[in-house]
Amino acid sequence: MAQKPKVDPHVGRLGYLQALVTEFQETESQDAKQQVLANLANFAYDPSNYQYLRQLQVLDLFLDSLSEENETLVKFAIALR
Repeated sequence: MAQKPKVDPHVGRLGYLQALVTEFQETESQDAKQQVLANLANFAYDPSNYQYLRQLQVLDLFLDSLSEENETLVKFAIALR
């Protein structure tokens, strides 16, 4: 299981989301990628996160995940569980 991103508790929501995006991009672990993408999908349900997700280009991350061989990543990218 992936560890929580190492984030200073004072950086706020943007910093936390940035840490998730960075972890997704840098990890080699498929389990970690799945967990991070699921977390980002959960954040996408809250409209107050939209500006941060847009700034961090999370939509592009979801779209790129649609071409992954890992079926779970594809499902998370389209928010099917």
